[in-house]
Amino acid sequence: MTRSNNRFIRTALATLALTFAGASFAAEKPTVLLVHGAFAESSSWNGVVAELQEKGYPVVALANPLRSVKADAAYLSDVVAKTPGPVLLVGHSYGGAVISNVSAETGKVQALVYVAAFAPQEGENIAELSGRYPGGTLGPTLAAPVPLKDGNKDLYIQQDKFHQQFAADVSAKDAALMAATQRPVTEAALHEASGRPVWSKIPSYAIYGTADKNIPAAAMKFMAKRAGAKKIVEIKDASHVVMTSNPEQVADLIVEAATATSK
Repeated sequence: MTRSNNRFIRTALATLALTFAGASFAAEKPTVLLVHGAFAESSSWNGVVAELQEKGYPVVALANPLRSVKADAAYLSDVVAKTPGPVLLVGHSYGGAVISNVSAETGKVQALVYVAAFAPQEGENIAELSGRYPGGTLGPTLAAPVPLKDGNKDLYIQQDKFHQQFAADVSAKDAALMAATQRPVTEAALHEASGRPVWSKIPSYAIYGTADKNIPAAAMKFMAKRAGAKKIVEIKDASHVVMTSNPEQVADLIVEAATATSK
């Protein structure tokens, strides 16, 4: 891990510590940690955050580094360890692979919620999973990779293709903002083999749209069933950013997961 990444993680953890210290958390509710995926960022959860806060849940939308499944999961594990009380992890897209690889040793993770997300088995990678079923059209919409000094490459979606590919069921104006603020994922992260998934030990739930062009709905249904999801919700005609276009339904599933697995 590079020095800049270490500095990023230290700063993020310090910020989270201040956030948790200054918040008044309801003892009976877990803290919901929202983990965005590739080509997105924390504000993609804004609608879900508002819904959860209205229901009295402590919630933090993390800035996922998007550098490496293993490194990003290690960062998330540090956040989990420093969060007071039990937590519920929610991952979108690539974020699903991250929550799948979080450390479960502390016993603090109450449930996993996969939102249009990958739930890889050990040894699988995102690139292979996304192409296992027909219907994904991400490849041709990617911009030219941005070479990095460490030999890796950053990937973005072309801004003029972002709306139809990534967020077809949000307004053109909102999609343009999302395209401009998207955060890149490294090419290596998409080909990195997953470790042993914690969904084999922790209850999981899944929600996705039937019009997702990044991850075919059939792939998400397969992964959710394989993970033994307690509930699978399909939202007709929803895009890859189902949490942005349908925040109420996503928040409802999160609350259901929290209630069902409450300790």
